[in-house]
Amino acid sequence: MVVERAARTSAPGLAINLAGNGVAAFAHLGLSDRLNKVGQPTRRREYRSSGGTLLFEINEDEFWGPHARPRCVRRSDLLAMLDMQHDDTRRSAAVESVRPRDGGAEVTFVGGQVERYGFVVGADGVRSVVRGSVFPGHRSRAAVVSTAAFRIMAPNPGLDCYTMWSGAGSTFLLIPVDGDEVYAFASATGGGQVDADPSWLDRTFVDYPEPVKAVLAYARHHREVLHHSPIEEVRTDEWSRGRVALIGDAAHATAPVWAQGAALAVEDALALAKVLSEGDWDTAGVRYQQRRRERVQHVQVMTDRFSQALALPANVRERNMAIAGPKAYHEVFGPLRDGRAWR
Repeated sequence: MVVERAARTSAPGLAINLAGNGVAAFAHLGLSDRLNKVGQPTRRREYRSSGGTLLFEINEDEFWGPHARPRCVRRSDLLAMLDMQHDDTRRSAAVESVRPRDGGAEVTFVGGQVERYGFVVGADGVRSVVRGSVFPGHRSRAAVVSTAAFRIMAPNPGLDCYTMWSGAGSTFLLIPVDGDEVYAFASATGGGQVDADPSWLDRTFVDYPEPVKAVLAYARHHREVLHHSPIEEVRTDEWSRGRVALIGDAAHATAPVWAQGAALAVEDALALAKVLSEGDWDTAGVRYQQRRRERVQHVQVMTDRFSQALALPANVRERNMAIAGPKAYHEVFGPLRDGRAWR
């Protein structure tokens, strides 16, 4: 039984950047052909100064290979692809609380209905109701990189690769979803504030190069494409209790600097399915957590490290990026090319 807070007839008009390990996880589910029909592969990355100077670049095609090539896809397309996998076991309902019980877990829905299940998986995001019920002391926190960000969908200003510009206290990322549209992520660095007022964008990125200005000019006249939201992280040593387990952002949300939110969530699902198939559901949550802990901690450490690097003075960061940037990329993603974490 899949329980959603609301019937999903539509999806937010944003995009998801799937790193290579996430693409590999979808391939393990037999979804490669469907995934290849949506979005656009990310073959190359460029990291630039706020003035446009190229600091370093990464050949993602070469690093990941054709079977795990990163991809930026619209959320609506990805959700539609996943919906095709479901039968009539989807249910629209809001969960109020979850309590582990001997041999299962008790779920209370908004409205008072109580049902019992053999195993409950909380995949309900950074502000997880399941986590709040089972681990009430484990709350989300502001990310190291920034307290919030703007996410934008806009016409493609002519980019053909993942491009990040970073200056003093700010960073702006553009990823082509296809030839017609780009996904933008704009935030502060060094834990800075990001005002919900869109004028923050114009003030912060006034000296950034033309591709950024083109996207902001479009957003200025199409406010509906602007999405302001907090960047929150979840750091907890407990992802399971009895026959209740957390996966994805509910267990270990991190700032999206390495595009690991969706990727780790799909890996979590594969790993948990594997341990459940092995039997003994009373210990499945613990075994799942043991299997996933090292990989998730690796991403968390690398996320903090890159977030701290973005907070360095611009002249110091730019002077070292030619060597430190490619090294950081390989340190982050090298271990993630190994899919044994879910097997």
